[in-house]
Amino acid sequence: MRQIEIAWESIGAKIRINLDDTRNAELVEPLWASLPYRTLQGHALVAGDCFYQVAPAHDLLHAVADHRVDRQIQPNGTVFCSAVQHLTVKYGELTEPMPAAPIGMVVPEDVDSLPKIGQMIWDAVHGNGAPVIAQVRRVEGPAGHGVRLLPAQAGRVGELIARIAAETERVLVDPTDELVDVHAGRFPSGAGTKGSVLTTLVAVNGETRPLGYVSYTGLVRAARLTDITLASLIDMARILLVKPTEFLGYCGLNTLWEITEDVVAALDDITTREDFLALMGQMATYVNALGAWNLQLFPWDLAGDTWTYRPTVNRSANV
Repeated sequence: MRQIEIAWESIGAKIRINLDDTRNAELVEPLWASLPYRTLQGHALVAGDCFYQVAPAHDLLHAVADHRVDRQIQPNGTVFCSAVQHLTVKYGELTEPMPAAPIGMVVPEDVDSLPKIGQMIWDAVHGNGAPVIAQVRRVEGPAGHGVRLLPAQAGRVGELIARIAAETERVLVDPTDELVDVHAGRFPSGAGTKGSVLTTLVAVNGETRPLGYVSYTGLVRAARLTDITLASLIDMARILLVKPTEFLGYCGLNTLWEITEDVVAALDDITTREDFLALMGQMATYVNALGAWNLQLFPWDLAGDTWTYRPTVNRSANV
C-alpha cells in the first residue's frame, strides 16, 4: 500500500494517508506522480469540517473517477481528490451533500488528531491570517517542491509553459506582491468605486475561482474527453479566457493578464490537441493556486462570525 505524508511545520502537525490503489486509480496516479510538493493549506469556508489544498497534479483536471460517494456520510479521515485539483481531508461534520471521489484514508493512529489540526487551519484561514504551508511527500520519500512541465511541440507554447510552471511554483507557497496589494486595498488603476475595497475583493474572487475551476478545467476536459474539434476548442478558449482576465488585470493581477495575453497569442501556434491540453492544463494549475491565496488573504474579520439579514426593500402584497 502506498502512503503519503502531509506535514505542516508552522503548526507542528503531520498525518499519513494510505492511498487506495483499487478504486479511483485515475486520480491516485497523477497525485502520486506530482510528489513531492509544497502548497498553501486551505479550509472549507462553506461546506463544513474539511481542509483542502491545491495539488499541482495536472492530470486530475481530466481524470474520471469510477467510484463516488456521498462525502457527508463517510468516516472522518476519508481523503478525496477532485477535478479542480483539491486534495481534501474530512475531519468532522459536512453540510454539503455532494458526491466525491475517495482516494484513501488517514492512518487510524492519526485520525484523532484531525479535529485539532482542522481547527488550527481554520484559525489560520479565517482567523489570524497566518498562512499554513503543507509539505506533501511519499512516506520515506524526499521532501521538496516542484511543478511538472507539460510537454509541447510548438516552441512558443513550450517556452510559455515553462514560464507558467515557474510562476506556479512560486505562488503555491507564497503570495505575489500583486495579490498582497489587492487584498490591502491598493489598486493602482483606481478600482473600487468611491474608495471601496470589499466590493473589489469579492469581484476578484468571483472571477478568479470560475476562471480556474470552470473555464480552464472545462477546456481541458473538453479536449480530453470529447470529440470537439481543435479549431472549436481554440475558438472557445479565445471567447472564455480574455474578458474575466482583462478585468482581473484592471483590479491589479497584471501578471495573470500579461500571461493570458501570451496564451491567447500562442493559440495561433497550436496545431495539435496535446499542445492545447498542455497549455490549458498548465494555466489551470496556476489560476487555481492564485485562487487559493484569494481565500487566504481575504479580510474575513470584517464581517465577524455572525450576520443578520436586514431587508431594505418594502415589497407590496401583490409582488
